[in-house]
Amino acid sequence: MNKDFRFTIKNICFDENYRPSDNTRITTNFANLARGESRQENLRNTLRMINNRFNALASWDNQKGDRYSVELEIISVDMDIEGSGQAFPSIEVLKTNIVDHKNNERIEGIVGNNFSSYVRDYDFSVLLLDHNKNQPKFSIPDNFGELHGKLFQCFVNSDAYKANFSKPPVICLSVSDSKIYHRTENQHPVLGFEYQPNESSLTEQYFKKMGLQVRYFMPQNSAAPLAFYFFGDLLNDYTNLELISTISTMETFQKIYRPEIYNANASAGKLYQPNLKNQDHSLTQIVYDRAERSQLAIEQGKFAEEHFIKPYQSILEQWSANYAL
Repeated sequence: MNKDFRFTIKNICFDENYRPSDNTRITTNFANLARGESRQENLRNTLRMINNRFNALASWDNQKGDRYSVELEIISVDMDIEGSGQAFPSIEVLKTNIVDHKNNERIEGIVGNNFSSYVRDYDFSVLLLDHNKNQPKFSIPDNFGELHGKLFQCFVNSDAYKANFSKPPVICLSVSDSKIYHRTENQHPVLGFEYQPNESSLTEQYFKKMGLQVRYFMPQNSAAPLAFYFFGDLLNDYTNLELISTISTMETFQKIYRPEIYNANASAGKLYQPNLKNQDHSLTQIVYDRAERSQLAIEQGKFAEEHFIKPYQSILEQWSANYAL
């Protein structure tokens, strides 16, 4: 039972012609944008925003602001538990690639960025909700997130990951509206000023079980800090262009999904608490169904429960108990 599961990696370009596959979690940011009457315009505008932001941050030797463009790949990871060929869609992330038009060069970016997981949907939208139903005080179930964390680390340490990606993933998320963030004096030339939260969040604790550390930075001309989850040394393991590819991609998604925070008309100060009810913000010209996204998270958590957690419960429990990180 200490044997690793088998992972299969598939990739598809995220461009203006992208259409979500049947296995894609439909609440995923990029899948949400690619549906409905405005799908192609949504995608075209999103990619334009990413490229503009990238060139603004990578401004050296880039007088016209058009030297670079970002190409995105959606990386889908299927997991075969029993070696039977029956695979479950376990993880989906984005990979950035950078095109340098001046040098006619294509540069590998960062994998991770946007992170999707059916098992995480199950943990937060089924297990956590059921655990706290009719309870007077909120609490977290025992071993919450441990299976998901070990599955993620198993994937990152797998031969399949190492054959496809040269560096560990970096996942970029929004800040929590229940925490207060304090700006420090530490400033990185690309990531910007570092912020520190007043306390740890449930998301931080959950991602820690995935083996990930977190640091918060607000890049130049951003409205709010971003949360960067990573292995190793974020500031030294990645080049400036790699970091810019993640910032430009994920800040764009956050401006679309959380404009109250990331498209606010006033930037975060020395002490900052995100406010999802902030009215002083601008909307992008991109259609995004946030209400549907929230509703479907529960459905997707139940899908994971029905097709993954329950059918393989004894195998997963035994594997998790014996898996050595």
